[in-house]
Amino acid sequence: MPSVVFRRAAWSRHLNLAIEMVGIDKRFPRVVANSAASLTVAEGEIHALVGENGAGKSTLMKILYGLYAPDAGTVRVMGKEMRTFSPATSIAAGIGMVHQHFMLVPTLTVAENVVLGMEPRFGPWFDSAQAEHEVAEMSTRFGLAVEPRAKVESLPVGVQQRVEILKVLARGAKVLILDEPTAVLTPGEIEELYATLAKLKAEGRTVVLITHKLKEVKAASDRLTVLRRGATVGTAVTAEVTEEKIAEMMVGRAVAMKVDKKTAKPGDGVLSVKGLQAAGVGPVTFEVRAGEIVGIAGVEGNGQSELLECLSGLRASRIGSVALGGIDLSRSGPSAWFKAGLAIIPEDRQKRGLVGEFTVADNLVLGRHREARFVKRGFVRAAARDAEAAGLVKKFDVRPAEIAVEAQTLSGGNQQKAIIAREVSRQPRLLIAAHPTRGVDIGAIEFIHKAIVSERDRGAAVLLVSSELSEILALADRVLVMYAGQVAGELKSAEATEKKIGVLMAGAKL
Repeated sequence: MPSVVFRRAAWSRHLNLAIEMVGIDKRFPRVVANSAASLTVAEGEIHALVGENGAGKSTLMKILYGLYAPDAGTVRVMGKEMRTFSPATSIAAGIGMVHQHFMLVPTLTVAENVVLGMEPRFGPWFDSAQAEHEVAEMSTRFGLAVEPRAKVESLPVGVQQRVEILKVLARGAKVLILDEPTAVLTPGEIEELYATLAKLKAEGRTVVLITHKLKEVKAASDRLTVLRRGATVGTAVTAEVTEEKIAEMMVGRAVAMKVDKKTAKPGDGVLSVKGLQAAGVGPVTFEVRAGEIVGIAGVEGNGQSELLECLSGLRASRIGSVALGGIDLSRSGPSAWFKAGLAIIPEDRQKRGLVGEFTVADNLVLGRHREARFVKRGFVRAAARDAEAAGLVKKFDVRPAEIAVEAQTLSGGNQQKAIIAREVSRQPRLLIAAHPTRGVDIGAIEFIHKAIVSERDRGAAVLLVSSELSEILALADRVLVMYAGQVAGELKSAEATEKKIGVLMAGAKL
């Protein structure tokens, strides 16, 4: 079988090219974002741009959209070379970009958002009826169901994304760039997005899909291009490559795609939550036992963050009780929680996981820095601290293995490894892992999943919160689904599927 990675010369003469980027360099202070990167996209195809976090995907697309100018290289759109770079120039050339974080005005209607900046007029006045008519026609044509008069702030995330796509199409985009488009969607909304992409393709539109989700690449794209460390590794026909092969191209080595774990053997209850109510969450009742992983799934913004704050002493509960290891901590602060045996991998590693200006060594003993072995007569025992840190860096493969550097100089994946190393070293009764692989590359994901399973097998109770259903299904022994601040349902791992979880995530009943 011929190689699935091929050069432009082997196929481009048979296709009309929508996008051609050759030898793109882009540097920022202390960072090389793109180095001789190349991307060629044919008209009327869905092309996935994949790579680890920090591989240069978004930077390359921001150059195409005109937000950055390249330091070197050539960009051609529909055969015409771009010589000036700005969003206005790219939009005029037929490029549109749907950003991961939507650029909508919440207080305006759908129609007002779509036509913003190019409003139809009736004399000197805004012609709202014409705007609503135009948006309704586009909605029907592209299969993007929206209510033109609805306020954007009242819409679910999936519908807001449709508004963003309509806004781009209204400006005449022939090439659409979608940046991590499924990050906040339910499984049902993801299927609807795939259908939308198919309709755009049928209309002759070209789509560039920025993603790190291999399942998404396989489900939606015709071809893919892989970036690694800012450079193009290769291009392939999606149907001709496996997820394992794509991962290997992204990371540069073979990656285990499945979590290897034995059947759980749950013990006694460790975390007991009964009728908990607080601002943004509740009432909630559930239990996590020793030796099991309980996953919490749900579209972000349905009370997961508030629940975690209640379970770490950061948010006061109004009603109900919470106990860890039989100790009632309902009205206790963080120090009591940690003393009772909590360890936590927080949602935001930079705000709540690390002190960026502190060294790696100092960060690795935070929370234990007052223990006798690390302090004497008020002074840090540097040798003991550094020995502990060096051991953790080696065991958890934190790179670079320099404990004297500031934590903020580490990559996102290595910052996450450092946090996990510190929290696991506490030998916790309860480990809360909140989005543990968010913004982390495939190689680090493999390592982090193994560490979480190891804690379960050691006998810790693990509460996993993740917006990635594949992660929930791979790790959890039981799955709770949150909707509107409450537990909408519970599934055992053997019966949990993306479809069932998706139904509960949308607020429906099984």
